[in-house]
Amino acid sequence: MPEESLTIIGYVRSSLQRRTDAPKQGFEGGVQACVELEPEFTAGLDGVRPGQDLLLFTWLHKARRDALQSHPRGDTSKPMAGVFSLRSPHRPNPVGMHRVRVLALDGPRLTVAPLEAIDGTPVVDIKPVLDAEGRPALPDAPSVPEADAAILREAGERAWARGLVSGFNGNLSLRRGKTMLITASGCAKGRLTQADIVHVRIADGTTLQGGPCSSETPMHLAVYRAVPGSQAIVHLHPRNLLALSLMVSEDRLLALPLYEASAYRRELAFVPALNPGSQELAQAVAAALVERKAVFMHGHGLTCRGRDVFSALHLAEELEGLAAIQLQTLR
Repeated sequence: MPEESLTIIGYVRSSLQRRTDAPKQGFEGGVQACVELEPEFTAGLDGVRPGQDLLLFTWLHKARRDALQSHPRGDTSKPMAGVFSLRSPHRPNPVGMHRVRVLALDGPRLTVAPLEAIDGTPVVDIKPVLDAEGRPALPDAPSVPEADAAILREAGERAWARGLVSGFNGNLSLRRGKTMLITASGCAKGRLTQADIVHVRIADGTTLQGGPCSSETPMHLAVYRAVPGSQAIVHLHPRNLLALSLMVSEDRLLALPLYEASAYRRELAFVPALNPGSQELAQAVAAALVERKAVFMHGHGLTCRGRDVFSALHLAEELEGLAAIQLQTLR
């Protein structure tokens, strides 16, 4: 059998250090990363510009090359299938294909998002994504409306002021037709700007503008798909509720002889401790929110849905207030 060789043109530089850190697909929690080309290939970037969508081809150097069959998405409960019908990295020639958006370009260094390849992954080629007329695809989404940015900014400030989020944790989103606006990864919710908001298509998770998305984007997408009436989602880390969950069992959480406690607890579902940002967590939360308006994620936090972001936030505030009361009764 004839053999050919590939030329490595550069490497991925990413915060994802291990295969276990990386999501299955970029839209499931891929991060902002850099592609550093070897200097002799810099001229190949002539014509590439920020805002453009590219297909990045990588050599998945940690994959197995002797596999011809695999379980879909690594789920051993599903029957094996041929690797040529899957996106599994394990295959005779482990070439990865990643659709990314160019955020910045500086000489041989491309900043892109969302990318699921781990740090040090070799890059073997870059091609433009083409539109229906064969032209390089550029963002077709409008900028984030200032009115929507103001809504998320006010909600973020309120959540931070009430101790529902701190530092860079938590995330907020609004449904806007077939798309959603979600807070970006690594932004402080108490000081949001318009640049901290990402426009994402709900059907397939494609980033239309901004980035990188919050690591919990899969959860927001799953809820919007499962509960069409949801117009907003808040994912929070309420201090009192989390502290209380470490002190009492699930059946005793918010079990107070108060009318408000029984009324609001009926809106609350529970899911076990699952990996943050995972599809397992996303699907569990979405399933729970079909019937309820809030779900407590053990060892993690609280997610609420609502007709708008403030109704979702109000529910979270009520639950957090009840948790504070119960904590006082335990002292």
